[in-house]
Amino acid sequence: MEGWFATDADAISLQCWDQEVLLPGGHGLMVRGYRPVINTLAKGLDIRLGHRVVEIVRHWNRVEVTVSNGKTFVADAAVITVPLGVLKSNTIKFEPRLPEWKEEAIRELSVGVENKIVLHFSEVFWPNVEFLGVVSSTTYGCSYFLNLHKATGHAVLVYMPAGRLACDIEKMSDEAAAQFAFSQLKKILPNAAEPLNYLVSHWGSDENTLGSYTFDGVGKPRDLYEKLRIPVDNLFFAGEATSVQYTGTVHGAFSTGEMAAEECRMRVLEKFRELDMLEMCHPMAEQTATVSVPLLISRL
Repeated sequence: MEGWFATDADAISLQCWDQEVLLPGGHGLMVRGYRPVINTLAKGLDIRLGHRVVEIVRHWNRVEVTVSNGKTFVADAAVITVPLGVLKSNTIKFEPRLPEWKEEAIRELSVGVENKIVLHFSEVFWPNVEFLGVVSSTTYGCSYFLNLHKATGHAVLVYMPAGRLACDIEKMSDEAAAQFAFSQLKKILPNAAEPLNYLVSHWGSDENTLGSYTFDGVGKPRDLYEKLRIPVDNLFFAGEATSVQYTGTVHGAFSTGEMAAEECRMRVLEKFRELDMLEMCHPMAEQTATVSVPLLISRL
């Protein structure tokens, strides 16, 4: 439970446990990560890296987005997809303030932390299974290792701590975190060899994320996800935290992004009253373009 929801067991709503929808097809792993998807979708777009948003001002006819270097971008509308943890931190100022119902959704939705400590070994010494679970006498110590060798052929295990344990590990140095992960592995496999190198994530403390993904908090209503998704004037919201069915997933983020983009497009077209003219000028606009993405997926 903790690994799946990125939080401690006592923080998860049992009432909402079975309300999420799982996609068919079995469990798979993106061997090359999501970079092929991102690179394909980013083709032809004007993307500005290193621009941290600090203020969003909405007017009846435009949106002004100011970034940390003082530069301001002006548009007819905006789609906001920053992580829920960032919205919760109030590091982005909205002017005027968002409605109370929107602020309530941001405030009441729960964000969990699940980190990854990647351990690279010289050879494989573990069984050919998908997961190696760490059983503990308390929920605090429960975690697991993901076996990447099964999918990639590389001698790599990924330690996945969640909840308070993940937050406490983030307070360690990367070296200490890797040593802790290795100590957990030795509880399962006492003869485990020392890792050659390691890589540690910090999703909870990274100022660009401030958490991993959303989960159902105890006593919180399910309509908070929909409240977070509903547009405010010419501001449109998307991301995994706005997905009712696929909370905490990439496909939830992707589908809500498509929905927000379409709502934003219709808003702009309605504003200029040029829908018919644009359709005449661009007869292919309503057809769905096929995108070829070079994916390599391993069924674990």
